Amino acid sequence: MGKSLKVGIIGCGAIIAQYLANFRKLGQIDLVAVADLDPARAQAVADAYDGVRAISVEELLAADDVELVLNLTIPAAHAEVALKAISAGKSVYGEKPLATTTAEARQVLDAAREAGVAVGCAPDTVLGTGIQTARKAIDDGLIGAPISASATMVTPGHERWHPNPDFYYQPGGGPLLDMGPYYVTALVTLLGPVVSVIGAASHTRNERTIGSGPRQGEKVPVDIDSHVTGVLVHASGALSTLFMSFDAVKSKSPNIEIHGERGSLVVPDPNHFDGDVQLFSLGAEDWETLPVSAGYVDSGRGFGIADLASTPAGAEPRAGGAMAYHALEVMESVLESANSGAAVAIRSTVERPASVELTVLAGELDRLQAQEAS
Repeated sequence: MGKSLKVGIIGCGAIIAQYLANFRKLGQIDLVAVADLDPARAQAVADAYDGVRAISVEELLAADDVELVLNLTIPAAHAEVALKAISAGKSVYGEKPLATTTAEARQVLDAAREAGVAVGCAPDTVLGTGIQTARKAIDDGLIGAPISASATMVTPGHERWHPNPDFYYQPGGGPLLDMGPYYVTALVTLLGPVVSVIGAASHTRNERTIGSGPRQGEKVPVDIDSHVTGVLVHASGALSTLFMSFDAVKSKSPNIEIHGERGSLVVPDPNHFDGDVQLFSLGAEDWETLPVSAGYVDSGRGFGIADLASTPAGAEPRAGGAMAYHALEVMESVLESANSGAAVAIRSTVERPASVELTVLAGELDRLQAQEAS
């Protein structure tokens, strides 16, 4: 509290650019070091970011001036890197998912609790003005008691644009585990924890053809279900329906809709931080766009770390490990149910994170004021 959090990053792939852009405008974060298995990638980041040194992974984990490790490695390495950071006495914040399995994720949370360090995890999109404005509308009773929700993600497949799409069609991939963290985390933020699920899944093709890059035309085997549906039963009694597909072409439906006794909400894409929230009240003649009323203004990847930096010691961050674990268990259980044909009870639970008041963070406020002045 009251001082910047010194951060070191492990993993300097493409996603790091989004974090760096936001770190430059957040006074809560002081990036001090970066590391990658490819030293040249780490050095390129250090050359472009003042005050940052490129070092080895081992040196970063041992560095006295690194308080939190931002884990941007591939999903298969998330748990291993997180456990090493925790063992070194450092808090950790990772890209989604927290780990590839709930068993690995539990090891991370247990180790962090024993070490007395914090765990945060993407997605932090739920802290932006889009999801938070929708949450405030629900909390203010604008739709009455929530009854149901639907969450839709449709794409014909990443092989159409991704030069190396193999992972998406192997165990650990698929539409639910790839994009589901955004949708499940948003649904839990809006409607509270999930107590049971039932799922079904299918796939339409046994192979995919890469559409771009040096491997264009190469066939990729499909070893997972590429179309997943599920029903989530929330502790509140609300029912959410998931529709996640790498098979279908396009959806005209909103990403998320929430329905209550007195109204319905259109919630913006949970893969983004902002967007319009629309309300159709009982007896109204048309949808109305609600004014932005909650969340971090002009936010982006990394705001979850800034939020963690202001979380009191011992308290759970809003974009925290408990939420990431619960979302992962929900997704694992939907796939388990799809295989067994039976409903699956969710063993974990999570407190619905505290809402975010309409907030401009330090550093970002300076940028916005300078922008207005020009």
